[in-house]
Amino acid sequence: MTFHERKLRFEQEQKPAEAVILKFHGVPGYDVYNCSIPFTWKGARYIFGRVERRSEWSRSWVRLFESTGTDEYTLVPNQMIYALEDPFISVIGSELILGGTHVRIINGAVDTYRCYFYRGKSLDDLMYFTTGPDHMKDIRLVQLPDGIGVFSRPRSADVEKQYGSASVVGFTRLNSIRELIPGVIENAPVIPGMFSAGEWGGCNQCYCLSTGLIGIIGHKSYTHETAQNGKQLVYTNVSFVYDPVSNRIVDEKIIATRGRYPAGPSKIPELSDCAFTSGIVMRPDGKADLYSGLSDTLEGRTVIDDPFKGFGQIVDCRP
Repeated sequence: MTFHERKLRFEQEQKPAEAVILKFHGVPGYDVYNCSIPFTWKGARYIFGRVERRSEWSRSWVRLFESTGTDEYTLVPNQMIYALEDPFISVIGSELILGGTHVRIINGAVDTYRCYFYRGKSLDDLMYFTTGPDHMKDIRLVQLPDGIGVFSRPRSADVEKQYGSASVVGFTRLNSIRELIPGVIENAPVIPGMFSAGEWGGCNQCYCLSTGLIGIIGHKSYTHETAQNGKQLVYTNVSFVYDPVSNRIVDEKIIATRGRYPAGPSKIPELSDCAFTSGIVMRPDGKADLYSGLSDTLEGRTVIDDPFKGFGQIVDCRP
């Protein structure tokens, strides 16, 4: 069964679930999408969002919003404005790590893009400290009991020629956040079998599990063309369970598609079936709130079953 066939079956079999579009205040005229997961820092709940005009490309900013109601967030004034796309966060030791994709434009065209990383204990004083390799998005960090896990995401014609998929994911360990440098990320050993021919994807948020495994909330993508809709870039929300000892994926499943969330506009027609994953936040009832960017215009939330059930509970692995 192809992944597209799996997606169609998932959509036929999924049951109705709570699903909403997040509301953002304080940035009129701009879309907010492809956010970080919501997080609590020093007693308040926040989210970093990608802010961009509907008509523009590669001209977005990452800004901080504070929770001011159920599924509502308001811009925090007088905060740093980051020239980034698609923010993500990790808590490593006692510090918050903010990352995102910086796109470099030369003469009106994209020259390269890289992940930029910031760290600190105060949200209004995060300091830039390192950059990922050229042309690599979706680098993710996770605190482990014995160090820091790093997931890479090489994507290139050479990768496709060697591995048969448009992208791969690698994994390596660090003893200290100071070791997060481009060469280390680029040389992370590849995890086999995450994507098939014509597919690409990556990690969006990673979680330490009580069993020693690592839970990954990510995305898997491919191109699909129909006579009715033409070419579509299909992005799905998926979960992986990764065994770092054997370097293999022991579980993988679709957890949501664009159709699970409320309808809304897309930046361009080709992105109407796009759900770019943010991550999950566990709920008191044992289920999970899954957050996702939608069609490059919105951020959604839906309720799903614990995607890691049977493989361990999410735990705080900080030593």
